[in-house]
Amino acid sequence: MHKSFIVLAAAALVLGLAAPARVQAQAAPAASGVKAEIIRSIEAAENHLEALAEKFPQEKYGWHPEGARTTSEVFMHIAAGNYGYSRMIGTPPPEGTTGSALSKITEKAEVIKTLKASFAHIKEAVQGAPDVDKAIKLYGRDATVREAMIVAAAHCHEHLGQLIAYARVNGIVPPWSEEAPARPPSKN
Repeated sequence: MHKSFIVLAAAALVLGLAAPARVQAQAAPAASGVKAEIIRSIEAAENHLEALAEKFPQEKYGWHPEGARTTSEVFMHIAAGNYGYSRMIGTPPPEGTTGSALSKITEKAEVIKTLKASFAHIKEAVQGAPDVDKAIKLYGRDATVREAMIVAAAHCHEHLGQLIAYARVNGIVPPWSEEAPARPPSKN
């Protein structure tokens, strides 16, 4: 009986010591503030855009409606936007990331790699911006770094909608729609 007590006491001690670490890890506050909110918005678009980029077959990367960008051009326009907005908020983009350089990328693997790198860059730029209230010019008018960050996130979502339409027209179901449970019939 004495050995059982020692084993139980040792187990309780180990579990007791481990529990505060678990509680502490769970209790860590989520990032907050305007930067964290904008990054979450960018990440929401990023996750869907990368999933779509993976889902489109290579042969559809050259598809486009008449008078509009090709699928690969839309993805690279988003990447160019991420780099351009990062410049506006104070983080210079890497060499070779201008819109004209990126528009030449059409191979699926390279598009996905470039898109991912652009998202990492814009999120780092948002996180590293020292003063969101700093005055800047945005499309020739007075604005703030914060507004450029918001426009960057909106730009990603705008073109996500465009690419969802491209996908649907081509019979491609966005991956997150495939996973959604069927809705019950409406009672109206």
